[in-house]
Amino acid sequence: MTRYARQIQLPAMGATGQQRLTAASVLVVGAGGLAAPVLPLLAGAGVGRITVLDPDTVALSNLHRQTLFAEADVGAPKATIANARMQALNSDIEVTALQKAFAPDMAPALIAAHDIVLDCADSYAASYLASDLCLAAGTPLISASVLGHGGYVGGFCGGAPSLRAVFPDAPDSGASCATAGVLGPVVAQIGAMQAQMALQVLLGAVPSPLGTLVQVNTTGWHHARMDFHSAPEPDRAFAFVTPGPDDLIVELRPEAEAPTPIHPNARRTLPDAPDPRRLVLACATGLRAWRTAEEFSKTWPGEIALAAATTTHVTKDTSS
Repeated sequence: MTRYARQIQLPAMGATGQQRLTAASVLVVGAGGLAAPVLPLLAGAGVGRITVLDPDTVALSNLHRQTLFAEADVGAPKATIANARMQALNSDIEVTALQKAFAPDMAPALIAAHDIVLDCADSYAASYLASDLCLAAGTPLISASVLGHGGYVGGFCGGAPSLRAVFPDAPDSGASCATAGVLGPVVAQIGAMQAQMALQVLLGAVPSPLGTLVQVNTTGWHHARMDFHSAPEPDRAFAFVTPGPDDLIVELRPEAEAPTPIHPNARRTLPDAPDPRRLVLACATGLRAWRTAEEFSKTWPGEIALAAATTTHVTKDTSS
């Protein structure tokens, strides 16, 4: 217990709390900027089993905020390098690295195998997918988002309302760290808060961070806390799915943008007559699909779902 002596002496921790962490399993979606503080903090705290999922490789433009990586790692898989860093920090824990996207067809089994999910992906399609599945499974989700000089971190599902209950509408913008920029210390601050929330959930802390959202604005050095325990789940939600052969799939990206559609059976025009099949609207990030679904659902009688290339078979940017 020498390794954990400084945290075991905390009244809310003790040997019992350390045993709970040793027995815990955490799924971390994304190995980018948020994961840079999250992963070593969880490993250092002695979380017994950590799975990190990311399909991307390290880029030079990642290094200012993705501090798990060095110049020598450029071009290497993020998940693999993150695995090595965590094992070097704590050889007593079990770490699994998966160089895969967080896709609808494989995500349910991954979530079922872990006690808690941390959403560290720079993809709101992945965030909503994780929230939908965690809500159904009763699994806590700690989700965070960073852009520019601020962001938020919150505890969802696991008995608390979902991400959709707090953010039920399509995002106003498809901006990401890659398109709008971000400062490294902002990402590190919110990632550290994300790790703290996860540890509190695993330790059964009272009050629980589930049902709580913290907004961070470093421009004015302002933090705001919001409780959303009573937030209602939306009456209708467009789920992110993996398109299948029985679906009516519409690729919303023009051929110039996406010469290869998201599925071989995809068409590029919206249907002009009702169809008994599930309508799946697809685009790069899911934003165009979501907005189209909101409008098209006013007259379309059947089920509408969404597909995003970032959560299907095309690699995604998990820069934050």
